[in-house]
Amino acid sequence: MAELDSQLDSYELTEWMVIEKMTGPLGRRRGDIQAATIAAAIANANRGKGGRKFKVTDFLIPYGEAARKTPEQMLAAVKDINRSLGGVEHGRKPDS
Repeated sequence: MAELDSQLDSYELTEWMVIEKMTGPLGRRRGDIQAATIAAAIANANRGKGGRKFKVTDFLIPYGEAARKTPEQMLAAVKDINRSLGGVEHGRKPDS
């Protein structure tokens, strides 16, 4: 960041801010939005009759909005999503 600060004057920074306002987010966030748009289109094309319509925001990564989840919490979230989409779990049974 220090290198960028020393090479980018306020005029150029302002230009980039204007470009971003006109075209939308630049960099990684823009890629996330593009990927979420594709994911929503695929999910909507494959949803069942009467299924809820997915929005782009359903597939965006929420940076910094929540604490990091444990592996157990992530697995529970995946199982919930699978269930909500009509999926059936065919996981292996825990060892006895």
